[in-house]
Amino acid sequence: MINSLSGPETPGPDPGGTPGGAASGVAPVDVVDVVLPCLDEAEALPWVLERVPPGWRAIVVDNGSRDGSDRVARSLGATVVREERRGFGAACHAGLTAATAEIVCFCDCDASLDPADLVPFVAEIRSGRADLVLGRRRPRARGAWPLRARAGNLALTRLLRRRTGLRLHDLGPLRAARREDLLSLDLTDRRSGYPLQMVVRAADAGWRVTEHDVPYLPRTGTSKVTGTWRGTWQAVRDMSRVLRETPPARVDAREDAREDARENAREDVGP
Repeated sequence: MINSLSGPETPGPDPGGTPGGAASGVAPVDVVDVVLPCLDEAEALPWVLERVPPGWRAIVVDNGSRDGSDRVARSLGATVVREERRGFGAACHAGLTAATAEIVCFCDCDASLDPADLVPFVAEIRSGRADLVLGRRRPRARGAWPLRARAGNLALTRLLRRRTGLRLHDLGPLRAARREDLLSLDLTDRRSGYPLQMVVRAADAGWRVTEHDVPYLPRTGTSKVTGTWRGTWQAVRDMSRVLRETPPARVDAREDAREDARENAREDVGP
């Protein structure tokens, strides 16, 4: 059993993005919700859930599993959310809208990443030193990170730097931020572009984004995204579309202050 809050199965949001259900009430301040998007990960779930830090709540978002992943997650004390719309982003966002904790983390459900590594991420968010903390994956075994996936990740981080100025080394799934801040980004991608869109819109909003090195282990089973060249290409295409988003108009705070001063001066002079 995991040391986390358990809860009933909760339906995911409807296609319009309105939450279909979430845990009632407000989570205690020290509780952290960990969103775990899941598609046929019954074999990996026990390893992942037993590593959720004590007092945190695991929210497993079942995205149409056929191997009983939902039953395994529920038996181990996790809150299970159903998301019928296929897509990594759809599952992640369903977990975000179902979460109630002030701070929400995301972690893959394939045993390639350890949820316990999120503890310093949360500490950095709580201290106010960062608004979004990402995990920089460091492979611990041959084959943990296929060449095609690593090459795609490198290309995207370079494009991200050109688009936003952020000097990141990885766009991995392990991350933490405040729930309300994440919801304010109004994320719309429901496929493989969701993690990147989060970073792009956070940068556009002026968030402080940092990264921590984390061990990256060989996943259990085959990746639904980077397990094939076709899946990798689809992911790159989704993320390229995100990078083409037009940045919002930035307001120069100093120019805004000067304009306020000029307006006040005109009011003082009168007609």
